[in-house]
Amino acid sequence: MIEPYYQEDGITIYCGDCRDILPTFPDKSFDLVLTDPPYGHNNNNGDMASHREAIFEGRKETYNEIEEFRPIANDGKEANEIVRWFFGEAKRVLRAGGCCCCCCGGGGPDPQFARWSLWLDEAFENGFKHMIVWDKGPMGMGHHYRRSYETILVAQKKGASCAWYDTSKRVENVIRPGMLGIKKIIPQSDQHPTQKPVELMGFFVKIHTKIDNLILDPFMGSGTTLVACKQLGRKAVGIEISEKYCKIAVDRLRQIELFSQPNHKQENEITRERKPPRGIQRPHQPEGVGFVEENLCENRNRRIKVQP
Repeated sequence: MIEPYYQEDGITIYCGDCRDILPTFPDKSFDLVLTDPPYGHNNNNGDMASHREAIFEGRKETYNEIEEFRPIANDGKEANEIVRWFFGEAKRVLRAGGCCCCCCGGGGPDPQFARWSLWLDEAFENGFKHMIVWDKGPMGMGHHYRRSYETILVAQKKGASCAWYDTSKRVENVIRPGMLGIKKIIPQSDQHPTQKPVELMGFFVKIHTKIDNLILDPFMGSGTTLVACKQLGRKAVGIEISEKYCKIAVDRLRQIELFSQPNHKQENEITRERKPPRGIQRPHQPEGVGFVEENLCENRNRRIKVQP
């Protein structure tokens, strides 16, 4: 049996290749699979992101003098093979009605989102549910079409009604800039190069799970999914091949233990709706949607209204 790298308060981390660890998990054991796998783009391996970090962090190295770029493991052509295999495993370990939410790329010369969508639908036996667009906002100047969005592919395991805990009936398939506090991250050199906002992962955790449900992230990175789960009172299992990022994930989880108290009172609380900035029209989907919006990160101390 594989020993956990970390295991506390319902959160478990395994350091290793998910192709070795996932098959050891029993069938129908998770309520949600939520993950951000490598896209196969060789990110931060001497690419533009590497140069940007050097420039904006005031480093003096030239391109040829930078010694460590921080490439992501399995982020070359092999990523497609791994992801296609993973979709089958996701279906196996999910309970009936559970969803797989998989982050995916946003445009570019490789039609990755189309290929992965077809593979996901195939693995879930025509169970592809939707493609969600995360609009990250303006990207500034750049070459040709700028990639200002990413997608999240969602599939549902058949056999039961979809695990869905929204009550507003107004959840759109576009996550707009700043909605629910979701803001793009420009990673620093001490962060995972494709780190996602905690609020983004929390958005899907809240829609598709209840308190004490069990979530799986087999491409954990620096643990953002697990941080969201811990803040929202869920149990979670993460797998990450890099011990460097496993350690960062553990540090982030322990910061929650030290500096904050997770809010687990989801069933009876709705966050007070915020007014949009002056001059900005409120989008169709209100900031509070209708499912329970627990407090995350900087919103943790906001006042709440308890329903009778």
